[in-house]
Amino acid sequence: MKLLNFTIIKLTVCLILGICIAHYFKPNFSMAIYLSLGLMVLLFIYYLSLKQKISRSPYFAILVYCCMVSLGINAYNIQNEKLQPQHYTNLKFEEYPSLKFKIKERLKPDLYNDKYIVSLISANESKALGQLLINVKRDSLSGTLPVDAIIYTKSDFKDIQKPLNPHQFDYSKYLELRQVYSQIYLQHNQFLILSNQSTTIYGYADQLRSTINSGLIKSGFEDDVLSIINALLLGQRQTIDKSIYNNYVNSGTIHILAVSGLHVGIILLILNFIFKPLLLLKHGRIIRPLIIVTLLWLFAIVAGLSPSVTRAAAMFSIISIAMHLKRPTNIYNTLAISAFFILIIRPTFLFEVGFQMSYLAVLGIVSIQPILYKLWQPKYWIFDMPWQILTVTIAAQIGVLPISLFYFHQFPGLFFISNLVVIPFLEAILGLGLLVIVMALIGYIPKPIVQIYSFIIQLLNKFVAWVAQFEAFLFRDIPFTIIQVLCTYIIIVSTVQIYKFKTFKWVAICLISIICLQGTYIYNKFQNQDEAFIVFNKSRFSMIGHKENDKLEVHHNLDDSKLRNDNVIKNYKVGEFIDSVTLSNLQDVYQFKNKTLLVIDSLGIYKNVSFQPNFVLLRNSPKVNLNRVIDSLKPQHIIADASNYKSYIKRWQATCRHKKIPFHYTNEKGAFIVE
Repeated sequence: MKLLNFTIIKLTVCLILGICIAHYFKPNFSMAIYLSLGLMVLLFIYYLSLKQKISRSPYFAILVYCCMVSLGINAYNIQNEKLQPQHYTNLKFEEYPSLKFKIKERLKPDLYNDKYIVSLISANESKALGQLLINVKRDSLSGTLPVDAIIYTKSDFKDIQKPLNPHQFDYSKYLELRQVYSQIYLQHNQFLILSNQSTTIYGYADQLRSTINSGLIKSGFEDDVLSIINALLLGQRQTIDKSIYNNYVNSGTIHILAVSGLHVGIILLILNFIFKPLLLLKHGRIIRPLIIVTLLWLFAIVAGLSPSVTRAAAMFSIISIAMHLKRPTNIYNTLAISAFFILIIRPTFLFEVGFQMSYLAVLGIVSIQPILYKLWQPKYWIFDMPWQILTVTIAAQIGVLPISLFYFHQFPGLFFISNLVVIPFLEAILGLGLLVIVMALIGYIPKPIVQIYSFIIQLLNKFVAWVAQFEAFLFRDIPFTIIQVLCTYIIIVSTVQIYKFKTFKWVAICLISIICLQGTYIYNKFQNQDEAFIVFNKSRFSMIGHKENDKLEVHHNLDDSKLRNDNVIKNYKVGEFIDSVTLSNLQDVYQFKNKTLLVIDSLGIYKNVSFQPNFVLLRNSPKVNLNRVIDSLKPQHIIADASNYKSYIKRWQATCRHKKIPFHYTNEKGAFIVE
């Protein structure tokens, strides 16, 4: 494969392999360092002995690749804060330690709390390291905390909630990738702000965003428009209304709300046009790229330095410099160089969905779009421009489709229509948006510009909402495993190679991959021949499921609107490859194989039961004496779901502890499953 002839690509692949080894196998830190030093010494000795014959020695190349793998391992380990002795997970604290920390990042709030990622400075007046999730109870009288603010408080560390239902999104694992392992809950009267001065580049960027937002609000931009401006130009999606966000997801245009290569590419074109007169100067070919690259990274910093914008800024910086030096650039080399330096600095970016999808979309565009475009090459601009947008959109969608199905389990069927309209909209929004931001910083935006810009964004939102309403074209709940992802990408790569080289080898690889993909579906079907009984965890409600092979029967007491928006059953359906789901009302008694479950609800009726149940489920806070229930029914297990009062739960837990009978509370231990 000619692509792998490029040295930087091979080195980047080895670096990625090393990061994966460190992430999944957790090699000893000291051993990894010693191994790296040994490999480097061996490489140096081998270099001195070969000198002129290096290029012809396969062993030298193998040593270099081994060094790159070890570099990946060490880059990951060095940035793993848990390996530091002063990390809070390695320290022992008394109850309610005194903590000092700095606000690092503001997250999207939930209904009850503002959320922040913070860096710990000290604990009990001693130096401490690590990052925490801070939940501050929302208060209409108090604003949000600024980035770089230093806070003092006394509080206990709490574990981040693990998933309580099967196949639920694991927020704790997501935060672990960001090296956040614990959380704290605070109210506004439980902490003291020691300083709110900006001291880092992130703090100054947050201050700049606040200044811009103040200018936009004073100029008369409404909330929905303001939230889209923040997403498209400032990389902040925290304030987007949920319904608007869902419309962008369902229409296949959610990528425009995450600042990425598309945005940075458009901004690069705009900056190239604005600073074109600099080429007339004596040193214009040096001054122009320096200014453009500086402004690109300034934009990336203001946008929050997310994986996608960091990758885009790095890639387009290399492209911009190469263009001005009149050097030929290979897009695969450029991608590899940007990935190499980003992963050296932030190895955990490799496991973030945004980083993966960003690179796969670009790879799809550069590999597949030229093939699609050659199918028809219009002579006239009016046809050529939409055709280019369509081919780019389809190529990008092919690039991200497998991994998108793996993570999100849905596919927007009308993505090609929505992107044909949205991308030209985006060019206008970014172009005019840069002018609006400059005016906001100056402190004056003319009313006509506010009205025109607001109209464009509102028109965009209405179009996206119109596309999103065609739910028949949104294919949801598609099960897709990591093996299927790998098989699909091999099929895509081999199909492209067949088009380019037309060799039997690639035809064989493609056909074998198709057979393997079909085999995964047969295997999943075979593996799904089992039964399970599940008491799900659902706050304030009860939900019981009976899985039989690829069918699921759900008994519940949710109303239609809550059931329609509920993800518990959707996640289970996708994770277990369920084909059909039937809904029913809750029953008093359930039989599963040779076991019986008795449900005691708020009526508390159980005395006339003529059988001895294996399990008793307490739901909707029944006013019963659990001692008598246990003595009367002699169950093997007591279960309480999340529809019960917490005060009742504590009393029942004490009773079961006294009676030495297992007690399972779904809101603490997760769904109760019998297989």
